[in-house]
Formats: sequence, structure tokens, C-alpha cells
Amino acid sequence: MTNTEQEEQGRVRENTPESINERIDSSIRQSIARYKGRSYGEISERIRELDQEWSIERTLEVNASTLALTGTLLGAFINKRWFILPGIVSTFLLQYGLQGWCPPLTVMRSLGIRSRREIDEERYALKALRGDFDKISPKNSPSEILDSVRNT
Repeated sequence: MTNTEQEEQGRVRENTPESINERIDSSIRQSIARYKGRSYGEISERIRELDQEWSIERTLEVNASTLALTGTLLGAFINKRWFILPGIVSTFLLQYGLQGWCPPLTVMRSLGIRSRREIDEERYALKALRGDFDKISPKNSPSEILDSVRNT
């Protein structure tokens, strides 16, 4: 993860009420506890589920583009007043890009939608439980280490 991505992930948590962050963290801890001692296959199935989970970033992008497209189509074919919708949505996206916060973010976070970083934290904790990182040694080459991480 690049520094920019790490900064963005941190901004989501910084701009989320602490009670919501704690609820999300608690659900991650509960999931890890639930899978501790489970079989390789059960943990692998949960990791596959995490691979399909939409992050807050993806959810915001898809919802914003859907609303902007809808507003544009309604403005073009129904009433020009609908053009205000893409303007509002674009403003929210700009605000999110610059500040790491926009009004829909709090609502989506309160629904339990997690950042990519939070999803990855659970994924890598489960991979550690599964024993994926036992294969990695400091004596391995950087390429071997990267291949091990990518293939787990």
C-alpha cells in the first residue's frame, strides 16, 4: 500500500465517530476470535468472502457515479433542474478527495461499511491464523517473500 493510500485509509477513520470505529474494530476482533482454531478450509472461505466485500471507497464511488449519471439523464430527458444532482454529488466527491470526509461517509460507516485497510487487517489476521506466514523466512529473497504474500 502506498503512502497516499495509507493516508486516505487513515482519513476515513479520522473522520468517523470513534464509537463507529470501535464497533467496526470490535466486529473484526470477533471475527478473528470466531475463526481461531477453525480448519484451513473454513478460514479460507472467510478470506474469499473478504475478497468480495466492498470497501467504503468503492461504495462511495459506485453510489456517486450512479447518482451523477441518473441526474444527468433526468436533466437531459425530463427536467433541467435534475442537473443539480450531479453537481451536488461531484461536490461530495471533491470534498471526500480533499478532506477524506463527505456527508454520506458517516451514514455508510454507521451501516458497518469498512475501509479497504480494515478489510485487509481482518484478511491478514486470518491468514496468520491459517499459518500462511510460517512459510516466510528472513532468508528468503525479496521476490520469494512477495510471491508468498501474493499467493496466500
